[in-house]
Amino acid sequence: MATVTNFLSKPPSSLSSTPRITPRCFHSSFLVSFGSKHKPFSATRLDTKRTHFITKATAAPETKKAVSDERVQKIHNMEEFDEALKMAKNKLVVVEYAASHSANSNKIYPFMVELSRTCNDVEFLLVMGDESEKTRELCRREKVEKVPHFSFYKGMEKIHEEGGIGPDQLMGDVLYYGDNHSAVVQLHSREDVEKLIDDHKADHKLIVLDVGLKHCGPCVKVYPTVIKLSRRMGDTVVFARMNGDENDSCMQFLKDMDVIEVPTFLFIRDGEICGRYVGSGKGELVGEILRYQGVRVTY
Repeated sequence: MATVTNFLSKPPSSLSSTPRITPRCFHSSFLVSFGSKHKPFSATRLDTKRTHFITKATAAPETKKAVSDERVQKIHNMEEFDEALKMAKNKLVVVEYAASHSANSNKIYPFMVELSRTCNDVEFLLVMGDESEKTRELCRREKVEKVPHFSFYKGMEKIHEEGGIGPDQLMGDVLYYGDNHSAVVQLHSREDVEKLIDDHKADHKLIVLDVGLKHCGPCVKVYPTVIKLSRRMGDTVVFARMNGDENDSCMQFLKDMDVIEVPTFLFIRDGEICGRYVGSGKGELVGEILRYQGVRVTY
C-alpha cells in the first residue's frame, strides 16, 4: 500500500517519459434528470445561402410547452459574441450554433433553455448561423460547418466542442465543464491534493479522487454519477476531481500516480492510497467505493 506523500515526492522510475493516457469505453448507463431515452441528434450542414430566417427555435412535438428563453442571449455578430465571452469572465459559456432549416436545432434548443433556467452560474448563447452575413462570418471564424453545434468557453478560451449531441450529452457536458457548486471538491494542483488529504486525516473519511482529462468522453459521461454519489455519501466519503491537462502540476500528478487511462478513481484514506478503479461504469464504481468502506460486495 503506497502513500500519497511518497508518490508526490518521488515519481516511479517507470514514468521517465509521459505515459499514454487514453479514455476508456463507457461501460454503464447513468441517470440524469432528462432521462436516458433521448438519442443524439444528427448534424445538418449549415446552409449559408438562405435569405429567410426563423430566429425563434420551437419545442419538439414530444416536449411540453416551451418555457421562457430569456436567459439565452441571442448573438447577431462577432462583436456581440466577443463581448459576451468577455463579460462572462471565468463562468462557463455554452454556445449553440443553429440554423432555421435544421430540425435538430429546433429539437435541442428547448433542452438548452431548460438548462439555462437551472444553471444560474452558466451563460448560454444562441447563434443562428443563417440569420445574416454577420452570423455566417462568425460561424466561419469559429469553424462551424454543421448544426446543431455546441462550443464551451471559459475565460474567452474554447475548452470543448461537440456536434450533433442529444439532451443527455448536453447536460453531461454542462455539469462536467461548469461544476462550481456541487459537493465534489475541485483540485487544480498537487498542493490542493495534499491539503485535501491533510484536512481528512483526522476524520478518517475515504477520499475518492476522480482523475480525468478535459476532452475525455467517458470522463464527461460518468461525472453526473460522481455528483449524485457525492450528495448521497457525503457523510462518509469525500469526492474530488482533477483534470490532468488543466496545467503542468496536474499532468505531473497523473504521471506520479501512474495514471495511464482515464477516468481513473483513486481511493485514499489516512494519507494512503487504498486502491483504484479504472473505468466509467456506475455499478462498478459504487461497488468499489463500498468495498473500500468495508462493505462486502459480490459481482
